[in-house]
Amino acid sequence: MLPKFLPLLLLCTLSWHHAHSSRILAVFVFPSRSHWMMIDAILNGLLDRGHQVTTIANYPLSRQHANYTDLRVAPIYDFWEKSVKVDSLFDLTEISIHQMLMNFLYSMGVETTQHGFTRENVREFIQQDESHFDLILAEQFYQEAYLMFAHKYKAPIVTVGTFGFGLYMGPMMGMMNMYSHVPHEFLPFMDKMTFPQRIYNTAVSLYEQTLRTFYYLPKQEAMALQNFGHLQGPLPKVGDLERKVSVVLLNSYYPLTTARARVPGMIQVGGLHIKEPKPLPTDLQKFLDGAKEGAIYFSLGTNLKSSDLPKEKLNAILNVFRPMKQRIVWKFEDESVKDLPSNVLIKSWMPQNDILAHPNVKVFITHGGLLGTQEGVHRAVPMLGIPIYADQHLNMNKAVLGGYAVKLFFPNVTETSFRWALEELLHKPEYKKNMDRVSEVFRDRPVPALDEAVYWVEYVIRHKGAPQLRSAGLDLPWISFALLDVMALVVGVLVLVGLIARRLVNVMLCRSSKKRKTE
Repeated sequence: MLPKFLPLLLLCTLSWHHAHSSRILAVFVFPSRSHWMMIDAILNGLLDRGHQVTTIANYPLSRQHANYTDLRVAPIYDFWEKSVKVDSLFDLTEISIHQMLMNFLYSMGVETTQHGFTRENVREFIQQDESHFDLILAEQFYQEAYLMFAHKYKAPIVTVGTFGFGLYMGPMMGMMNMYSHVPHEFLPFMDKMTFPQRIYNTAVSLYEQTLRTFYYLPKQEAMALQNFGHLQGPLPKVGDLERKVSVVLLNSYYPLTTARARVPGMIQVGGLHIKEPKPLPTDLQKFLDGAKEGAIYFSLGTNLKSSDLPKEKLNAILNVFRPMKQRIVWKFEDESVKDLPSNVLIKSWMPQNDILAHPNVKVFITHGGLLGTQEGVHRAVPMLGIPIYADQHLNMNKAVLGGYAVKLFFPNVTETSFRWALEELLHKPEYKKNMDRVSEVFRDRPVPALDEAVYWVEYVIRHKGAPQLRSAGLDLPWISFALLDVMALVVGVLVLVGLIARRLVNVMLCRSSKKRKTE
């Protein structure tokens, strides 16, 4: 019987190391509602453990708490309107990696970071606060200048990788990336790549690392110097502060990510935002309970809007839905849409976690975002993925490879392709069978993901930054880190041996020639 109690015993072990009430400064300035879902769960977990949390963020905590101090970044920066240089977010489907980095992520990171620094309450806090903090908790997502708080308060750092694995995290944590089998997060490759794919993956990964080092991080460095320049003594470089991060809490978990090497400070806690389902609103409950032939849930997440779908795509989708026996629950931001089929219920907001838990939901139509993908797998609902940008293509390729999803390329969505995809998922039982298997793996953990995240935050506090987790590779110059000096020595020795051997052969041949002449 012991194996059944093993998770409980491990959880008790984690709970035994209850940290004293620590003071934590949480800095989450990136204005994404979906990212905040994961962060909100972590902050609530820390508050439940008795810690005092001061947060600089865009959104309010999901509950009130006496130990919580909120410094709001207001108004919220509309980065989709101001930073993303496209006419429609659906245009991101076909942009290049260079455009994704330069015209989307880097500009968005710089502008949202600067917006936070220009808020009066944030400026006053940076200039005047003399508190003590035991830990800086920050988001590992294009907001690096705020790591300077760790220098201000002489506190260790834990970051939250809301985006999951980023290849730039390897060197940051003292680890070499293996481009041979670890795909870049913006490429639709799996871990088993062809030779041309490995060449492209290596080129893209090195290109991003170069851009980040010589173009993007200097911009974050400049903002850090500008806003923390009043501190006494020389300020550390933002890149050096990154290399002092003790733990990264990664929004990933098997089998939704490919297996790869990790250093001890890279902790996978994907799915920690998923909670026990709550009762649905009466109209939703009645609608789904009456779906005798099953139901379909459709959502493109918090950033993409179904109401922005091109008219021809919207009409094609509605034409497929109209004759179906299944009922469709659709997160659709314009509730005044006309000519809606009777089997379709739309609302501008949906309790996604609770809907996916309903037993009548048979298919989840999704853009392939990380949080939604995790929720779909946790609830074991097969998916129709229509990825648009960033890691959504990779997430859905992984799902297709696992046999629990069908993927459609957005420009190719037609009435014919959309109907085919739904019929595949609704009528072929292998998709549900594969999803049940993957869901079991995803939920099979020694302890709940949130408990593990809170444990490692407290671990870093207890051990004053936990230097025992830090890789010695961080102290090496990049030439030594990449073993280029060793390879240079080996090549040099081989060249020297070759030259000596050639010299000896020439001498021997010369002597042999002279000997023949004398004879």
